[in-house]
Amino acid sequence: MPTELLHGKSVLVTGGAKRIGREIALCLGQAGADVAITYRTSHSEAALTVREIEALGRRAMAIECDVRSEASVRQAVATVDARYGRLDLLVNNAAVFDSGALEQVSLAQWDMVFETNTRGPFLVAREALRHLRAVRGRIVNIGSLGGIRAWAGHAHYCASKAALHMLTQTMAKAFAPEVSVNCVAPGWIEIEPFDADKGPDGDARRIAARTPMRRNGTAEDVAQAVLFFATGPSFVTGQILAVDGGLGLN
Repeated sequence: MPTELLHGKSVLVTGGAKRIGREIALCLGQAGADVAITYRTSHSEAALTVREIEALGRRAMAIECDVRSEASVRQAVATVDARYGRLDLLVNNAAVFDSGALEQVSLAQWDMVFETNTRGPFLVAREALRHLRAVRGRIVNIGSLGGIRAWAGHAHYCASKAALHMLTQTMAKAFAPEVSVNCVAPGWIEIEPFDADKGPDGDARRIAARTPMRRNGTAEDVAQAVLFFATGPSFVTGQILAVDGGLGLN
């Protein structure tokens, strides 16, 4: 893997303590960046991720942040600027996933999903914009195949990600020409290998069988897509890239 594509640059990954966010943070560190991650409750996981990035020879830090809060977001971005002196890339990864029959989704459930998945990226991008414009930086939002294809049991989640996709495109127009803005939309991602003998692996197997690439995605697949937008042509902007092995073609 290239190690110097992001040398001298600093990145902020929201929700970077674990799962897909952790893999993105590690990938960007491996590419040469100094990395800041935010977390809300996953303090121990965030500390471990920081140590792993530091082991790569990069600077790293974890910041407690609630992306739903203007004050919390403002403090987090200020902390990154104070530590690194610049911000070249924002990855809006922090999100929540929720399920439920649409007619039974409560107002609290609806608001909880939208506050994190849609309002959060808006707040962080708005606060980071002046820093990104100063260095002609980039934003990568983490959307979802659910924002492209309707999943009946996850209507509020799908709607929040579809809104994030549109927000990506409006940001791309509003923040140009200094800042490019794109979105990675994962399909079914397996964070841990499923156990063939137990657990809810039936869904994973069924999804893999329906996927043209005949497997489910990994966190590394998502991270590599983020790295593409982070290091590829800045002329590419406003794009929604499905990382789904072709599942969305069905």
